[in-house]
Parts: sequence; structure tokens; C-alpha cells
Amino acid sequence: MTACVSAIVMAVLESMKKSLLILMALAGFLHADVDLGQSAPDFTLPNCEGKQTSLSDFKGKVVVLEWTNMGCPFVKKHYSGGNMQTLQKEYTSKGVIWLSIISSAPGKQGYCTGPQAEANTKDQKASPTAVLLDPSGDVGQKYGAKTTPHMFVINPEGKVIYMGAIDSIRSTNSADCTKAENYVRQALDAALAGKAVPTPETKSYGCSVKY
Repeated sequence: MTACVSAIVMAVLESMKKSLLILMALAGFLHADVDLGQSAPDFTLPNCEGKQTSLSDFKGKVVVLEWTNMGCPFVKKHYSGGNMQTLQKEYTSKGVIWLSIISSAPGKQGYCTGPQAEANTKDQKASPTAVLLDPSGDVGQKYGAKTTPHMFVINPEGKVIYMGAIDSIRSTNSADCTKAENYVRQALDAALAGKAVPTPETKSYGCSVKY
């Protein structure tokens, strides 16, 4: 009887140990290396043409990171009415670097090859500096990108000065874009003027990133 109880206890302890290891692994998987006001982690990803592009290539510039997925209705909201394209054109003309990042895994919604991503960019008349491909999801997970869109603004010193939603109205209706408080515009205007960002962090909204 004692041996039986001992075996049961050992089995329960082993099960708890495995559960703890799984939780620890998940914690590591979900951990983001990005903190507001801290240095943005460098990364290197291929663009649509296969050219390796690094965040450090743009040292001294204001940089926007936009997590995107053209199959997501929240992304379509900002592209169908031209809201995202307007922001891209306006601020890249002022020297801002705009990097659209696709972290969808192969077989998941939003996954693109280089040529597909390039075609989508032309179809949408989008104007990012580059579209970068992150099919492994490594960079998205490093930044803690949770939704599409999920926006980050980095100042010329390489610090993260904004992270979160593109704007204040959590909907899929493109008509809401003109009514919303645009947090990315605020952050970029502040960065270009050398001022503090009025709202440095918000909760992003959209589809989950399809890791």
C-alpha cells in the first residue's frame, strides 16, 4: 500500500514538474525585450527583394515599425480608406523610416513571399520604406507584437518612444479613422519636434499576429 501511495505521489510530482517547465517555456516565448524609453532591439530581416535590412541601418532616424497582415479586417480598415498610406507618405517625406513587418507563419493568414508582399504593397498604393518578412515570428515575439496593426515609434537615439494602437477607436470601420485620436501621428510629430510624446503607450487592437 505504501509503495502504491509513493508511486502516486511521484507521478503527481512529475506531472507538476512538467507543467512548471511548460509554463516557464511559455513565459520565455511570450517575453518581449522591448520597454518604453529603452533601446529598441536590433534585428535583421529580408525585404520583398530578399535584401537583408537591419534596424541599425537607420541609426539617427525616426523609425516606425508597423506589424501588418493584409487579410486582417483591422488592417484593411486603415488601408481601404487610405489612412495608413497617408501617414506613410506624409512622414517618409519628412525623413521618417517606415518598416512594415509581416510575422505571419507559413500557412497562416497574412503569410507572404517576397513577390506577394511586393504585389500587395503596389495594389494598396502603400508607401513604407520597406516591407520586411518575419515568417519565423522571431522579431515579432522579440517586440511583443500582439496584433495587426501593432505600432512602435523609435527616436533618433534608438529609444522606443511609443508602442501600442494606431489610434483611439477600436473598430474595423474605415470611417472611424478621421474621428479617432491618432497616437502614431502624435508620436511622430513630437519626435520630429524634439518633444515628449503625449501618449507614449496604449493597448493595441486588431487581429492576433498569426505566429
